[in-house]
Amino acid sequence: MTTSSTTPSRWRALTHHHLFWPVAVLVLLLLVNVPFTPDFFSVRMADGHLYGSLVSIVLFGSPLILVAVGMTLVIATGGIDLSVGAVVAITGALACSYISDQADQGALSGVLLAMGLGLLAAVVCGLWNGFLVARMGIQPIIATLIIMVAGRGVAQLITDGQIITINSEPYKLIGGGYWLTLPFSIFVVAAVVAVTVVLTRRTALGLLVEAVGGNAEASRLVGIRSRRIKIMVYAFCALCAGIAGLMISSNTSAADGNNAGLWIELDAILAVVIGGTSLLGGRFSVGGTVVGALVIQTLTTTIYTIGVPTQTNLVFKAAVVIVVCLLQSPKFRAKVFGAKFAAGFAARGRAGQAAAPAESAATAESTAKMEVS
Repeated sequence: MTTSSTTPSRWRALTHHHLFWPVAVLVLLLLVNVPFTPDFFSVRMADGHLYGSLVSIVLFGSPLILVAVGMTLVIATGGIDLSVGAVVAITGALACSYISDQADQGALSGVLLAMGLGLLAAVVCGLWNGFLVARMGIQPIIATLIIMVAGRGVAQLITDGQIITINSEPYKLIGGGYWLTLPFSIFVVAAVVAVTVVLTRRTALGLLVEAVGGNAEASRLVGIRSRRIKIMVYAFCALCAGIAGLMISSNTSAADGNNAGLWIELDAILAVVIGGTSLLGGRFSVGGTVVGALVIQTLTTTIYTIGVPTQTNLVFKAAVVIVVCLLQSPKFRAKVFGAKFAAGFAARGRAGQAAAPAESAATAESTAKMEVS
């Protein structure tokens, strides 16, 4: 009797988890590939490296995961960053341009300096975006649109409108090399995600970001310097985009100022939305964003696998996003699965909302004393 009663409750708790539907869609997309590629889930070892469709999805989805993680914190503050694609192009262009001018392109010191220059330029772009949004009061979509448009021109100026090709083994490691049998980019992504989770979930930083996104005026009144929080998250978002730019240019051993990172900002926003983070700001989920990015990359792989023309790629992406967003909507689930199902979800949501004010009040009190910025 106890087992029969606890099983439905566990199932309800599982389906009400914010990652349930994104993960369900991801699993469904993976299974769709099996009839077209019977060995889709197989992973083989060749020349000391692991190969397979699953490895390729994570490998090619690594730049998107990086950009989407940075975008998550920006959106959590109630903002948006449309300039990440241009930052990807600028970073790759600077790094490859510097390496191509070196007599020895394989020199580790030259590669590290090129990477440093690229990442420094990315952070400067992020600080500029944060300054316009936080200090000048310009709406995020307008402020970041400036670098989105001008950044492509800057990347083209750096490369003289040409595709710069390089031949550097140390630089190739970032996006196209292997370490411990796995693509090195997977370790880079894992490190960035781990650091982000630790900083936002093991310290007060995550609650401060959510407080600024939930109610910027209230957070200001309790002593949180929201302007500095916003500048910081825009700089972090640009840094993530810069690492993605190094990864993309490294994987191709070339810098294309016109096409590198093109429209990646849209995929990043879709990944954040699929992961369950609201575009209105407030609560966010880094894990959900990672799942959302994998959904988008798996969808792209599925389109190629089943032979659908690439021109319809965006249509399929839009369809998947609509399905996931509808499944995450309590009203839609109430109409499709019944009012009882939605009532349980709503009750759980009200319980979470009731606990939130106490948590926010405790955090606000401590941050007011510290004058956290």
